Amino acid sequence: MAVLLFWVYGSIHAQQISREQLIALTPEWKGERFADGRPKVPDSLLDRMKLVTLEEAWAVLRNENYKHQFEGEWQTINPDSVLVGRAVTAIFVPGRPDLHRVIDQFGVRDKRVKAQNSWPIDLLVKRDVYVVDQFDAYEDGPTIGDNLGNSIYAKTGNGIIYDGAIRDIKGLKEIGSFTSFFRSYHPSHHLNNPAGELNTTLAGINQPTRIGKATVMPGDVVLGRDGGVIFIPPQLVQKVVVTSEIVRLRDMFGHERLRAGTYTPGQIDSRWSDEIERDFSKWLHDHINELPVSSSQIQEFLKGRTW
Repeated sequence: MAVLLFWVYGSIHAQQISREQLIALTPEWKGERFADGRPKVPDSLLDRMKLVTLEEAWAVLRNENYKHQFEGEWQTINPDSVLVGRAVTAIFVPGRPDLHRVIDQFGVRDKRVKAQNSWPIDLLVKRDVYVVDQFDAYEDGPTIGDNLGNSIYAKTGNGIIYDGAIRDIKGLKEIGSFTSFFRSYHPSHHLNNPAGELNTTLAGINQPTRIGKATVMPGDVVLGRDGGVIFIPPQLVQKVVVTSEIVRLRDMFGHERLRAGTYTPGQIDSRWSDEIERDFSKWLHDHINELPVSSSQIQEFLKGRTW
């Protein structure tokens, strides 16, 4: 899809669609955007997203008919950490000399420097997550090792989602907080000489991207944890976060009341009665400064309750 968009629409920058085209592809986002048109979800929502589980996010997206946003079965760096940020996407395809030469020429025109695999990295800013379709390439496929890994981390403070093999895994682990999800490891590196050995060509930057069975758009919020990754459309981020916080509070209340013997498991596991809902509201008021959700968010939630 992304390669098709590139050739149909053209680009003012090598492999990138224009700001206007990216805005046209993400019309449901009404908030702030980066200069290139990528949705910019507020930092405050990214902070709150770190406590959201994959199950909570998946359920909200499923209910909104977004059924292809999760991808699992990854290898990980820092498996006990959580990765959250705004997606910057890159698409690589198996190397083809004629295409590669044309794209190199576009890069010269746009004053891009170094090899194609560094071009998307030059665009990264704080709290981005670099999301790469590397077509599950293995031997002679890795485009990221510890040099580019350090550059990515310096720019973003985050790790990567990489649908392919990485190299220099020891060096990447030594970065520290480079929480990342990747398919495999191989000590080789990609070959990018169109006149000689060539096996990877950069086909798209910040375009609709496939990662496994998931569809990713530039500006999606990436949530990676517990061995899986979910890509959340920007217009649904607040709903995911708020739903997660409500579920978290209801679970805390329910567990506390079950331990106290106030209600039976059947009462808590089924639709709550008005009596339990009123008790929950009072519990929120009584514990508003002690809960793992900010008092301002709890007050906002309580405004919409009628009991």
